[in-house]
Amino acid sequence: MPVAEIATLCAVVCSVMVAVAHWSGRLVEREALAVGYTRKLNHFVLFLLPGWMASWSDDERAPIWAAIAAILTAHLLLFLCWGPIRHRSRFCATVFRAIDRPEDRPYTLFWLWSQMIVGYLALLPWGWLFLQMGRFELIQIPVLINGVGDGLAEVVGTRFGRHRYRVPGLWTDRVYTRSWEGSLCVWLTGLIVVALFADGFTPPEFWLAIAAVPIAMTLAEAWSPHTWDTPLLFSAGGASLVGIIAVMI
Repeated sequence: MPVAEIATLCAVVCSVMVAVAHWSGRLVEREALAVGYTRKLNHFVLFLLPGWMASWSDDERAPIWAAIAAILTAHLLLFLCWGPIRHRSRFCATVFRAIDRPEDRPYTLFWLWSQMIVGYLALLPWGWLFLQMGRFELIQIPVLINGVGDGLAEVVGTRFGRHRYRVPGLWTDRVYTRSWEGSLCVWLTGLIVVALFADGFTPPEFWLAIAAVPIAMTLAEAWSPHTWDTPLLFSAGGASLVGIIAVMI
């Protein structure tokens, strides 16, 4: 992959992520938009932007470079949100407003950073296996279900969730709640996403995938600790897809 193309790819990923983070922070400040929504928007961009940008290139290494750019940019944003910096910079304070849910304090940055790192570490092995199988496009299934389904779960659960269940926080005694209405969004999104990738499966694989992947990722989302659902969603989605393909070979 040419150096100029790598530089352009990384610059675009970085610019978009920074712009979305600041813009969504301004929505919290000026429009009183709920932080749960803006946080999910940035989460969506972090995991879906690299694949979307990489699709513009024919080089098979483009997703790797785009993912590296997204990880580095996310680290930069989290560093800028660090207390000693954001307290001296209006721009950084606004970025922090987009991700700082009151119920997550004082663990906001730690939970975000650890989920991002472990999330990508959970995703990379499955991406490598799909690449070896010649099915790399299937890695988008767990990424889309996580980005769209989990994002909708936050919105629907906040506004319409009536049937609640309890989940633990990560390394804390706090107890948080999710809703079955929100979890239903993950399952429905899973059905739609798997159906969109039907051409990537043989017929037996497809019916196994549409039966197993949505429910596996829904259970992973339901059982995961608060704010730490991404690694479990990626692991459940990747494992179920690879298992289905391996069984049907």
